[in-house]
Amino acid sequence: MKTVILCGGKGMRLREYTEAIPKVLVEIGGKPILWHIMKTYAQHGFTDYVLALGYLGDRVKEYFLDYHSWRRRDMRLHLGNGNVPELLGDNREDWNITFGSTGLETNTGGRIKRLQPYLTDDLFFATYGDGVSDVDLRALLDFHRAHGRVATVTVVQPRLTLGVLDVDDDQRVTRFDEKPRMDGWVNGGFFVFDRRLFNYLDDNTDLERECLVRLAEEGQLMAFQHRGFWACMDTYKDNVDLNAAWSCGHAPWRTWEEARIA
Repeated sequence: MKTVILCGGKGMRLREYTEAIPKVLVEIGGKPILWHIMKTYAQHGFTDYVLALGYLGDRVKEYFLDYHSWRRRDMRLHLGNGNVPELLGDNREDWNITFGSTGLETNTGGRIKRLQPYLTDDLFFATYGDGVSDVDLRALLDFHRAHGRVATVTVVQPRLTLGVLDVDDDQRVTRFDEKPRMDGWVNGGFFVFDRRLFNYLDDNTDLERECLVRLAEEGQLMAFQHRGFWACMDTYKDNVDLNAAWSCGHAPWRTWEEARIA
């Protein structure tokens, strides 16, 4: 089962990095956020990826072409043996990656539509290239298969960025809650689609403003409620926060490490 990852955006709110590299290559803990997303899927056994490239797409290709080279690995060099390097470590990912050039200005739904020739199975995953989570992808897939509709979207309740107060008629604060979870649900990405989705797409459809709206109106969109960790790397501050979480060992999306230890 293939996983589409949308990698074509310009990341305008991360221009500190994205003038030189695409957003999906901005690093957390020394690895691109794209790598973190792929590790999450791989942990659940899904290692066949279709990357929807756009802005600076060649940089993504270059990253993976160079992935197992000596430049990215610890190594041992035997000078008396023809200078043949011995690559160290066990980070040889068994991933299959298709790189699809989907245009510089193409909308999100149009990018998926342009990947149709590579998506030949009945179902496929799709996600954005800037979100990390500890979502149970197998439970998500089981949920989708059980309801039989066209699309499932993982929905989340992120924490608000400001404190929330209740104030009575006398201007007395009766409750203060610092950065609570919002009451409603928002689109967290991590989709499952079946092939009927392509009937809702053309070469430049906006996935969120057009396709998902229409699917909801027709009763073909279901929500998988995820109450665990989820974060989106939209801004420089988001990147700083995610790097800080990784550095201090509190990175809840790093579930592949837990699975390896178990």
